[in-house]
Amino acid sequence: MFFSTHQIIPMPVKKDEEKILGVVVQLGAARNLTEKLKPLLDLTSEDMAAVNRIILDKAVSDVEMIPELAHHLIDSGGKRLRPMLTIASAKLAGYKGEGHIRLAACVEFMHTATLLHDDVVDDSDFRRGKKAARLLWGNQASVLVGDFLLGQAFRMMVDVGSLSALKILSNAAAVIAEGEVMQLAAAKDLATTEDAYLSIINAKTAALFSAAAEVGAAIAERPAQEQATLRSYGKSLGIAFQLIDDALDYSGDSADLGKDVGDDFREGKITLPVILAYRRGDDAERDFWQRTITRGEINDGDLEHAMQLMARYQTVEATRERATYYGSVARDAVATFPDGTAKSAMLDVVEFCIGRAS
Repeated sequence: MFFSTHQIIPMPVKKDEEKILGVVVQLGAARNLTEKLKPLLDLTSEDMAAVNRIILDKAVSDVEMIPELAHHLIDSGGKRLRPMLTIASAKLAGYKGEGHIRLAACVEFMHTATLLHDDVVDDSDFRRGKKAARLLWGNQASVLVGDFLLGQAFRMMVDVGSLSALKILSNAAAVIAEGEVMQLAAAKDLATTEDAYLSIINAKTAALFSAAAEVGAAIAERPAQEQATLRSYGKSLGIAFQLIDDALDYSGDSADLGKDVGDDFREGKITLPVILAYRRGDDAERDFWQRTITRGEINDGDLEHAMQLMARYQTVEATRERATYYGSVARDAVATFPDGTAKSAMLDVVEFCIGRAS
């Protein structure tokens, strides 16, 4: 059984809310975010339709469980930002072929595979408002289908025939795996520094954003300096994106997130709001974080107390400020490219990513 890649699982939306790419936001914010995303959506819509057709085609297998499990996540309303960045960067670089479409599909398959693997590692129950695949098919199937999608991604990279693109995306796959291991090693470790955490999210999240943006210039055979510029743009955007996710886990709404607020807290994840609250607190407050995060002894009311401590030390706001800084770095990275629709769209997507926190 197959599904349309445009299908989004319904979620309750209040009268003063609107849904943008599967994310429920306040109506005023939604209008603003729509404005920020419209240039990117317009720029990439035709090519993204082709990407979606490739995704449907390459998720096919004679093994029935593979397409069922893969489409469970593929059809769940993801934002598709990474493949859209590949298409936008290819246009920014003046690419005229069709290889960027397959590379965009590669990027989406790589992202989907990492989500399947993440949910197993993190014991997550929900993904994008739906039950995690691991709950429906089991951990083993989730990992193996993730591996299948990675294999399909590499097949498509080879089909494109660009050694540079293959090098960029294969390197990203290795770095992402390293980031996952780094995060696992830092799990529940409140001694993790901000610098160490930034290294983790640079590998775990930003690496694919970076590769998605750089590969567009690579397939266009642009100079190394331009490729490095787009790599920097994607890296900074990816860091900003993850920092906003960190902030939203303690300040967002479950309908917005597609998961319960405080999941990071319950899973003992070390994220920047926790790191800052632990370091800024007193001895008694640090004891609280040791009990809840390190030892996993969470009682009724602990999440609320954690959020109170974060409010006291303004750690969510500080996390958003860091995200805003990296957004500025991303904007500066592409400043030297000629003005045009592609550049405008890539600048506006920075505002979209950071705007999710408001």
